[in-house]
Amino acid sequence: MSEVTASMVKELREMTGLGMMECKKALVEANGDLKAAEEQLRIKSGAKASKAASRVTAEGVVSTWISNDGKTGALVEVNCETDFVAKNDDFVAFAKNAAETVAKNNPADLDALSGMPIVNGSGTVEETRKELVMKLGENVSVRRFERFATTTGKLSSYLHGSKIGVLLEFTGGDETLGRDLSMHIAASKPKSIDASGVNPEDIETERRIAIEKAREGGKPDAMLEKIADGTVQKFLKEVTLLGQVFVKAEDGKQTIEQLLKSKGASVNAFRMFVVGEGIEKKVEDYAAEVAAAAAEAAKG
Repeated sequence: MSEVTASMVKELREMTGLGMMECKKALVEANGDLKAAEEQLRIKSGAKASKAASRVTAEGVVSTWISNDGKTGALVEVNCETDFVAKNDDFVAFAKNAAETVAKNNPADLDALSGMPIVNGSGTVEETRKELVMKLGENVSVRRFERFATTTGKLSSYLHGSKIGVLLEFTGGDETLGRDLSMHIAASKPKSIDASGVNPEDIETERRIAIEKAREGGKPDAMLEKIADGTVQKFLKEVTLLGQVFVKAEDGKQTIEQLLKSKGASVNAFRMFVVGEGIEKKVEDYAAEVAAAAAEAAKG
């Protein structure tokens, strides 16, 4: 049987919002399988799906750059070890210059980007990064980037502070619409433009959970598929851009699809970066370190 650790219980609590004992019990029953434990808790208690995208687990910034004609742009995430360094002017400038370098030079991957001359500076991106490491005393890395280039549409971007960044390609509408759409994406975090972009495994998971919840609730077998269909449709409205209610809707009901139709516009593509998304940040137990150091000193 796999060991259930305190960190596993903590992570499951963050994913579901449920109590410690409930989460620990679920993990024990699932033999330490985090995903299986989450599914069981959702079936039994109706806990919401995990919101991994909103859990920031590493430091750094997201930066964007768009050309004056609005046709070429880039989104870049640059990481560091502490939030203190993430606010450093030189670090922020490096991220901005890296984004502009991506947009202007179209690197194939991170290795290609590393060897390119950085804009607004001297030396390559990698040489500049190493100089920054020496100056700041922390590891610095360019984690990922996205580049858009369009001939028929236009680009827009939005930064929520420096932790969430969105790059959007759209047609029709004006700059205000582009910014509103980018801001909405940062706030609502859709997985895709429409249902065709949602991972089939995620849809199947929602269907399976809906059926099991209905079955445990005593619903007849003849109703299970219909209930599951309704749940899946609700899920798709929540996670697709076109199905979501616009965050600035005056009536509180207008969807992004309706907004776009009213403006004669459409969204071609978008990408959102959340700093540290998917990275497990090491939690330092300073009290334990001090105790261990004291114990070693006592031995001496």
